[in-house]
Amino acid sequence: MGFSSILLVGLLAVGQADGVAESPVARADRERVEVVARVAQTVVAIFGPTGGGGGSGVLISPDGFALSNYHVTSACGTFMKCGLANGELYDAVIVGIDPTGDVALLKLVGRDDFPVATFGDSDRVAVGDWVFAMGNPFLLATDFTPTVTYGIVSGTHRYQYPAGTFLEYTDCIQVDASINPGNSGGPLFSASGELIGINGRGSFEKRGRVNSGAGYAISINQIRHFLDHLHSGRIVDHATLGAVVSTRDDGTVVVDQILEESEVYRRGLREGDEIIGFAGRSIGSVNQFKNILGIYPTGYRLPLTYRREASTREIFARLRPLHSEAELMRFVEGPKKEPNPEGEKKGKRPGGTPKPEEPKPDGESPPEKVPEGELPPGHPGEEEGPKPPESVTKLYEKRAGYTNYYYNRLHQTRVLAGLAPLGDWSQATGPWKLTGTWQPLSAEVTSPCVLSFKPAGVAMEVASAPPEVYGQFLNEGAKWEDEPKGSGGMLLALEQLRRLLTAGASGFDELSYLGSEPLDGVGPRVDVLVTTWRGIETHWCFAKESPRLVGWNMSRGADGDPCEVRVEGEPANVGRGRLPGMMTVSSGGVLFGRLAVTGGTVE
Repeated sequence: MGFSSILLVGLLAVGQADGVAESPVARADRERVEVVARVAQTVVAIFGPTGGGGGSGVLISPDGFALSNYHVTSACGTFMKCGLANGELYDAVIVGIDPTGDVALLKLVGRDDFPVATFGDSDRVAVGDWVFAMGNPFLLATDFTPTVTYGIVSGTHRYQYPAGTFLEYTDCIQVDASINPGNSGGPLFSASGELIGINGRGSFEKRGRVNSGAGYAISINQIRHFLDHLHSGRIVDHATLGAVVSTRDDGTVVVDQILEESEVYRRGLREGDEIIGFAGRSIGSVNQFKNILGIYPTGYRLPLTYRREASTREIFARLRPLHSEAELMRFVEGPKKEPNPEGEKKGKRPGGTPKPEEPKPDGESPPEKVPEGELPPGHPGEEEGPKPPESVTKLYEKRAGYTNYYYNRLHQTRVLAGLAPLGDWSQATGPWKLTGTWQPLSAEVTSPCVLSFKPAGVAMEVASAPPEVYGQFLNEGAKWEDEPKGSGGMLLALEQLRRLLTAGASGFDELSYLGSEPLDGVGPRVDVLVTTWRGIETHWCFAKESPRLVGWNMSRGADGDPCEVRVEGEPANVGRGRLPGMMTVSSGGVLFGRLAVTGGTVE
C-alpha cells in the first residue's frame, strides 16, 4: 500500500475514533483502498531471467498457479522470476499456453499458501462499471508493489481482429483505465475486487507507446473454459465451426460456406441457413458470432440454432480445431533459420533482407520486451543470474507438441486413478467372455447376448429372433468397421475399454490428458483423457468430483461420427474385477441401444 493510501486510511480511522460520522464519500474511499490493498497481494510482477521480457500476472491458486499473457511468457522463456507485493521473489516455470487467446499459465514455487484472486463473472460486467487494472507498467515496480489505475468499462463483448498474427481477442472487455506496456498479463478487477479479466492489449499513440484510453482485457469466463486445458501442459487451440458466415443486406447472419466433413454439416446445417443462436446467446452480427466462437476450445459440443425458410432447428455439434498441430508449432517455435552469422549480426535474415518486425499483439505495439536501459537498478532481469534451482527445473519436461509435459503426466496419473473402483485388470490379458443383454433402439426388445474378446478380434452374439452375430477383426491391417451398423463402432469401443483396463497407457500408441469440458455439452464438467491406437482416437470422460469413468467417445476416423458410450448405474462383478453394468450407446446424436453386462469369465 502506498504512502497516500496509508495516510487516507489513517485519517479515516482518526475521524471515526473522534466520533465523527463517516460520510458516504469517505466510506467509499476507504472501501476502495481496502479492496486495492487486499487484491494487490495476488498480483505478480514477471521478469525474464536475462532481461529478455517482462510483464504482469495474477495468482489463482494457493499452490502458486498464476495467469498471464502468452506474449509475456514467450518473451521470458521456460523459467521466470516473479515478484509479489510482499517484496519476495519466487522462481516460476511455464505450464501451458494458449497462443491464439494470448493466455499463459505458470507455476510459482516456494509456498503452498499464496494469496489468490477470486474469480468474478465477466458476463455480468456492464458498460459504466468501475474497474481497476493492476500490474507492472514499464517495469517500474522495483519492490514488486503493483501500480493501480482506475476507470470504467467502456465496452463489452469487443472483438479484436488477429492483425496478421495468431493473437485474436474475442468477447473482450474494453476499459479506459490506463493499460501500458508491462501491464500485459495483469489482472482487471471489478470494484469489489473480483477478477474479471486479464489485461492484454492497448491502443497506443504511434510515438512513445503511451496509452490512449482504450485497453482490452481477456474475459475471465473465456479463460475458465480453457483453464484445465492450460493445466494439461499442452499448446491449446481454439475452435472453428467448420462454416463461414456473412451478413446479408437485411442484417441476417447466414452460412456462406461449409465443410462437408464438419459435424455441423452432418447434423444438417447447409449454406444459406440463417444462424440465430449459438452457445445459448443470440446472434445478430458476424462479430457476435466470432465473439462467442472464440471463447471455446476445440472439441467443445455446443448448441446451434438456425432457421431454414419458416422452420427453426437446434443441433448440438462438436467444434473443429482452428489450426493444425503443425501451424501451432510453427507459430510457437518460429520459422527455422539457416545459419548466417554475418546476416544475423547485422539484424538481417539469411540472404541479407531486412529482419521483419515481431508479431504485434494489438496490431500497434510489440510484445512486452524490456527496452534497453529501462531495467530498474538491481532488478533480477538486469543480468543473467544463477540457473533455477532443482526444485524448479524438476517441474519441467520437454516433449514435442507440449508446453510442459511434466504437468500432463501428473494429470494422467490423477485421472487414471478413477479406474480403481473397477479393480485390478492387469493380469486379465487372456480371452474374455461376457454375458448380458442387448436392447437396440430400433427393435425395442431386450435379448440375451454374449461378448467374446480374443487377440484376433471381438464378437457379439445376440439371441434375438432371428439370432444376430457381429464381429470386428483386430489383426494388423484390419478395417475398422461400424459394427453393429449405425453404432459408430461399438465393438471397437468395447475393445478400447478392455485395452485401457488391462494395459493402461502402455496399451496405446499415445495417452494424454486433454483438460475438462461439459459432458455432452450440457452435463457436468468431466476430465478427459485421449488415447490413440492404430488410427483410433478415444476420449475417456471421468467425473471430476469423485473420479470414476462416466463414458467414452471412440472415433474410427477424424471426420466421422464417433461411438459414444455412457456408463449408468452400478458396476457389475465380472471375474476378478468389475465392469460398467449398464451402458448406453449413441452415434450421430442418436441413441442406438443399451448394453447390460451381468457376468462372464476372464483369463
